[in-house]
Amino acid sequence: MGYEADCTLHLDGTSSKGVARLEHKDLVFRGGVKLAIPLEDITAATAQDGVLRVRFGNRQAALEIGAPAEKWAARIANPPSRLDKLGVKPGMRVAAPRLPDPTFGNELQRRGAVVVPVSRKAAGLDLLFYSAEDRRSLEQLARLRESIQPDGAIWIVRPKGSKAITEAETMAAGKRAGLVDVKVVSFSETHTAEKFVIPVSDRPKAARRRKSAVGDNKGRG
Repeated sequence: MGYEADCTLHLDGTSSKGVARLEHKDLVFRGGVKLAIPLEDITAATAQDGVLRVRFGNRQAALEIGAPAEKWAARIANPPSRLDKLGVKPGMRVAAPRLPDPTFGNELQRRGAVVVPVSRKAAGLDLLFYSAEDRRSLEQLARLRESIQPDGAIWIVRPKGSKAITEAETMAAGKRAGLVDVKVVSFSETHTAEKFVIPVSDRPKAARRRKSAVGDNKGRG
């Protein structure tokens, strides 16, 4: 996620130098002491002068992490939803056939995505969520690539820690299909989602210009 910093931790009257990481479910510190605070246990998170202060139970920890402190506090106080992390926006054309989480389709509809029915041949998709429970499922990637927009993406949703399909196998299969992996997020307690896109150099010029224009507009905002 990019939330890692060298810092000094002040806790229970002692100080320790080390590295802090803001993970999916925990705020972790490794140094002279080891600390892992579940985010769900943090009742307050504030930042001032480069110091992140978090309250959990009847204890308070202060982490001197510098400029990122405000960003960390905001992330703890207002964690992004699953759809935020997956980049789902209203109006996007999305297909998500046979995913292991039956609630995901309802989330997509509440977000305002246009969910393409499984019975319809998917084409021109902005996002395709594909369930891959074993390495054989990865053989479909080249075909699935034809279903997305040039600047669209395929999210491979695979079980965590499974020997039936590994991260290395998933990345290799994406490369064989002419895709590049750009992001990994936790999809659920049991599954990981890895994002693959068509390389910019392989996209039609019109799609590249459109993406560049979007990037320019974001930069000006």
